[in-house]
Amino acid sequence: MSDAIINGVAGAGGGIIAQLVTYPLQTVNTRQQTDRDPKKGEKVGTLELMCRVVRNEGWGRLYGGLTPSLVGTAASQGVYYYFYQVFRNKAEAIALDRRKKGAGDGSVGMFSSLLVAALSGCVNVLLTNPIWVVVTRMQTHIKLARNNQQTEASNIREAALLADVEPPPYGTWHAIQEVFDEAGVLGFWRGVFPTLIMVSNPSIQFMLYETLLKKLKKRRSSIKNGSTQVTAFEIFLLGAVAKLGATVVTYPLLVVKSRLQAKQGSIADKRLHYKGTADAIRKMIRYEGLSGFYKGMSTKIMQSVLAAAILFMVKEELVKGVTLLLAKDISKNTLR
Repeated sequence: MSDAIINGVAGAGGGIIAQLVTYPLQTVNTRQQTDRDPKKGEKVGTLELMCRVVRNEGWGRLYGGLTPSLVGTAASQGVYYYFYQVFRNKAEAIALDRRKKGAGDGSVGMFSSLLVAALSGCVNVLLTNPIWVVVTRMQTHIKLARNNQQTEASNIREAALLADVEPPPYGTWHAIQEVFDEAGVLGFWRGVFPTLIMVSNPSIQFMLYETLLKKLKKRRSSIKNGSTQVTAFEIFLLGAVAKLGATVVTYPLLVVKSRLQAKQGSIADKRLHYKGTADAIRKMIRYEGLSGFYKGMSTKIMQSVLAAAILFMVKEELVKGVTLLLAKDISKNTLR
């Protein structure tokens, strides 16, 4: 079994576990990002918004879109790690070839690592964007309890939201049909432009992660007689730090992407309908200011850092486990 396949499967497994643990935070964060009311002065915290969702819509809404999200996570992580390993192997081969020719030390540099991560991210975005459009629709779908409908519809904006509530159950097929009815097949690639730019997020993340990991192993080998063994907890911390740095840099693009993928018809004010990436950025600056690009950032940092840390830890342990099992099988076959 190739390293690319092992890393792809391990990445998918780690991604699913991280998604299950942090999904309620992701749902709350998506709702914070897609709140387009510029007159809304009240700022609702993560925990309070989560409690409101549970009180008004039930626990199930915190996991709205979980099924397509798990499919998307498995697909995204599998595709990303597979192509990352493929491109990484090629980069390492090129580096070794350059070393033989007297150029370089044979290791993959920071720029090469960034390029490898960016190429992997672009392939991932183009293949999996339709899944995330559906997930965003399901996360931002509002389901009001019948006994709260009159009190909740106390102003024009909330009445407009109430008018867009679908009769339960609102499932994956409802979201797919909704997207198709609005914009046809191309609707499933809404937000793809800012998402492609956002490949810098995993690029920065993996560049930081591999740089930190390389330095840690180098320091560890000098202290512990050549041993470069890294514990699961250390991988957890490295993943958290790497994701934190990447999230802070690219968060405004994530907000724009979520705005484009959310249902446009849910907003009564036509000025807040977005025709595309440039239009969304222009209207956000005009009606919300720069702060609009950072709505829900604290929630996203919490969710992303925790998810990335879990993902890296589980992935590394799965890779170690699979590699160990394969090594045992090879040794048994050799003895026979």
